[in-house]
Amino acid sequence: MTIKYHVEPNLLTTPHSWCLQAVPNRTVGYDEMAADISAAQPVYSAEMIKTLGPLMMKWIQQQLINGDRVTLPESFSFFLSLSGKLDSPDDPLPEDDDMLHVHVRVSRPYTREIQHRGRFERVAAPEKAPVVSSAEDTLFKLNDVLSPAGALLLDGSNLASSPPSAGSVVIAGTRNGSAVQTRLLRVEPSEIMLLPDIPAQDNPWNNEYTLTVKARYSAHGTQRSGTFSRKLRTPLLISGLVHEVGPGLLSGSGDTPLARLTGGVANASELLRVQALVDSRSGQLSLRLLDMREGGRQGAAVTVAAEGEYELMGFSGSAVEFIYITVADLAGLISLAQDNYSSRLVDILDIRTS
Repeated sequence: MTIKYHVEPNLLTTPHSWCLQAVPNRTVGYDEMAADISAAQPVYSAEMIKTLGPLMMKWIQQQLINGDRVTLPESFSFFLSLSGKLDSPDDPLPEDDDMLHVHVRVSRPYTREIQHRGRFERVAAPEKAPVVSSAEDTLFKLNDVLSPAGALLLDGSNLASSPPSAGSVVIAGTRNGSAVQTRLLRVEPSEIMLLPDIPAQDNPWNNEYTLTVKARYSAHGTQRSGTFSRKLRTPLLISGLVHEVGPGLLSGSGDTPLARLTGGVANASELLRVQALVDSRSGQLSLRLLDMREGGRQGAAVTVAAEGEYELMGFSGSAVEFIYITVADLAGLISLAQDNYSSRLVDILDIRTS
């Protein structure tokens, strides 16, 4: 794979000159990292790597909170600095969180290796268009979650229109339903925060959505649009754990669910997550329960070898002792996870016992 770039005019120089802009091939994260490392080093499972990644980042964050500098040899250094002005040396610090800054410095050997091995490819300058790089639910602090109870924070580039009224955000169900978002709390070139209006879909298990930002950059300019590359999923309400026909979950836009929750025991109502993970080497599916924090508590993984019912045990401290999940379409569930979710599909279950 090459490092792509395009050439664009530099309007700040006289006479005019041209500058180079790097163009990322894609945006990757923990899912892609886990799959690639596991494929190259089979002794490490993708699931283990996926769990360790956020834990490492959390550890680094905690060391900085403790006032330490973190240096990872031959790669990165993380350190702090302060800004602000005091009228006298004995004055207390200002009550301003923004005076504390976090820095990341890349080591020279790490940079030199990229410079030595990188190969370049020139591409045509792209039309300016909105790019959504991440979507986080601010209530649960989870990515790719669309909750009616929280705000949705979008990060990216070219998100703001000029004038602002020329832009819009559209959330659409992958089966049906679409809604232009009207409760925009903040719109900036690199960030949008909104309270989502979530259109209903035909079936309760159709909880998968796309998000598109539309923008116009001048009064008479052409409207441009950018669709977030990942799907958003809404929490699933589970009213009790005794059902004649269990509620669907871990599904896409189909007429019938790929899996159902068919029983279980819970001592109290609880929010938790269920994960369907496809191993990058074997292609085998496993299911497990997770708490509501990435890298947090989790139940034992259960391998799904065929269609049928599986018992998923709760994790330490969970009010849910266990649940039963019946996989109705194993091939479809594996395909959905691999094609749309980088082999890791997660649903939030809002289990209500009364």
